[in-house]
Amino acid sequence: MKNDGISIWPQHRSNAHEKVKEILRLIQGGESQYVEFKKKANHPEKIIREVVAFANSNGGHLFIGVNDDGSLAGLKYPEDDEFVLTKAIDELCRPAVDFTVELIQVRADLEILHYHIKESPAKPHFAFLEKKHRYGKAFVRSADHSIQASYEVRQILKQSKQAHQPIVFEDKTKALFKYFESNPGITLSEYMQLTGLNKKLASNKLIQLALSGALKIEPKEGGDIFMPAE
Repeated sequence: MKNDGISIWPQHRSNAHEKVKEILRLIQGGESQYVEFKKKANHPEKIIREVVAFANSNGGHLFIGVNDDGSLAGLKYPEDDEFVLTKAIDELCRPAVDFTVELIQVRADLEILHYHIKESPAKPHFAFLEKKHRYGKAFVRSADHSIQASYEVRQILKQSKQAHQPIVFEDKTKALFKYFESNPGITLSEYMQLTGLNKKLASNKLIQLALSGALKIEPKEGGDIFMPAE
């Protein structure tokens, strides 16, 4: 959803004060699953991966004008940063991402931008390096990092709204849950070793188990971890 531009906190002093306190509490908590800091928006093609990751996960808050350690850097020309980044989000994120952006005056001489990215019902979203490119990359949020989504994660995001068959506890599924009795999780390669399935079949099996609700997935750079659902 295209954003219409910067809005400012309500002019009522008490409401504005409470909003600023709320924002500062978020920032003081540091970067997390739901919070990301950027000092400037001068490289928006790199920042949109965070936007896509939030949309593909549970939503989140992106602050421009905040250092990695949570200290407030502020923005000299916040309208310029907003224009550049909002344009990049509108043009380089597909499908369109639902977000709002606000200019926050945290002190008399200090302003930052707050992008609130909503969790999307149209997952997965992709970030494109340039508008003319045909293919983009999907990202998801994992703790305080945005990581490229694996094939398995993309399929789970894509199919999560569809109806799925209940799991059938055949031998390879039984072997998997037996494995979980002494191991907290399993990667795709470990599941291939456990069952003797090739990569395609093993991948499809884990995807279906995750979609059925029997497994949950924790995205990781070195290989996603599949675990029994709680």
